[in-house]
Amino acid sequence: MSWRDDFPVFDRPENDRLVFLDSAASSQKPRSVIDAVSKYYEESNANVHRGVYGLAVKATEAYEGARAKVAGFVGAYDKNAVIFTRGTTESANLVAFSWGRQNVASGDVVVVTALEHHSNLVPWQILCEEKGATIRMVEINEDGSLDLQDFAKALSLNPRLVAVSHISNAIGTVNPIKRLVAMARDVGATTFVDGAQAAPHVQIDVSALQADFYAFSGHKMLAPMGIGVLVARPEILDAMPPFHGGGEMIKVVGDTSSTFAPIPSKFEAGTPNVGGAVGLAAAIDYLEGCGMEAVLKHEKELGRLAIQGLQGLGGVKIFGPESERAGVVSFWVDGVHPHDLATILDESGVAVRAGHHCAQPLMRRLGVSATARASFYVYNDEKDVDALIGGVRKAKEIFAITV
Repeated sequence: MSWRDDFPVFDRPENDRLVFLDSAASSQKPRSVIDAVSKYYEESNANVHRGVYGLAVKATEAYEGARAKVAGFVGAYDKNAVIFTRGTTESANLVAFSWGRQNVASGDVVVVTALEHHSNLVPWQILCEEKGATIRMVEINEDGSLDLQDFAKALSLNPRLVAVSHISNAIGTVNPIKRLVAMARDVGATTFVDGAQAAPHVQIDVSALQADFYAFSGHKMLAPMGIGVLVARPEILDAMPPFHGGGEMIKVVGDTSSTFAPIPSKFEAGTPNVGGAVGLAAAIDYLEGCGMEAVLKHEKELGRLAIQGLQGLGGVKIFGPESERAGVVSFWVDGVHPHDLATILDESGVAVRAGHHCAQPLMRRLGVSATARASFYVYNDEKDVDALIGGVRKAKEIFAITV
């Protein structure tokens, strides 16, 4: 049995031809995750941390068990330093709003890179505009890898924060993240790592990495939408003010002021997404059962085959480095706009993403307005690669381009 057999979406009659190559946007869900979420709502649904009756205790145990599961999966400094959010976007905004407004001042520098998703750029832009600080964007090399010399130049400005992606969602560049974090820490910068494209595919050890903040999303790693994680150094979280005010995040509420609960409660105001956390724990169980090394090897091999096949068609430009790349293949077909290509591929049941991939600064540097992007995951196989190549060949023929 292949991993694909674990995903019920592919068993649907209407999806009998489905070749899903948009996992970098959001992954499909295995039966075990769907069943875990369903079981929670059928057997254990209650609000957490608030009730002393049996069902509430059971729900709280499931929620906190998921936190411990996440902490072990990513090597968190402490399980209480695992904050559940809605996703990487909210995690970045939490840090920008809470840590940023407390620590970034006029004249400070925030370093980002040209590889960033808008979620790891726009929050810092808003922060810098408010505080009178400056964004310094690190450039990329011609092959789409990060320009480490320019990164060093940016660090010479003694930035207050360095925000960098572990893996590019748009072109699959794998940054030397441990080295980048170490370089940033050497100049006294706080580090925020966008791990949305890394946590689903590679083994993460935040403690070994020594990142101050590391964020990722459940929906890209087989879990439900609406659940994400911010992992941080406990001492930094302890010193940060709350992001949201409301129930559960308080210690004592007075008439005119309040004191706040310790972490993680301080950053989890209101009723949390318990079902999502349960689903995330089940997704981690599934990935650990696959083996993260096997997951990465599988998708990188599919990416290699896809690049080889696309290049064999002629008139196809592949973006991103030849080595140090994940299973993401971003490309341009001469004479065929990516949106037209995606439409033609869809007619053959091949789902790819077309657009700027929430990375407009990167697209400008690549000299294109958009690319087509095929992203591979555990449920893909060589037949999917063949379908992609065949679909692109068909598009080239439709647009009367010589193959």
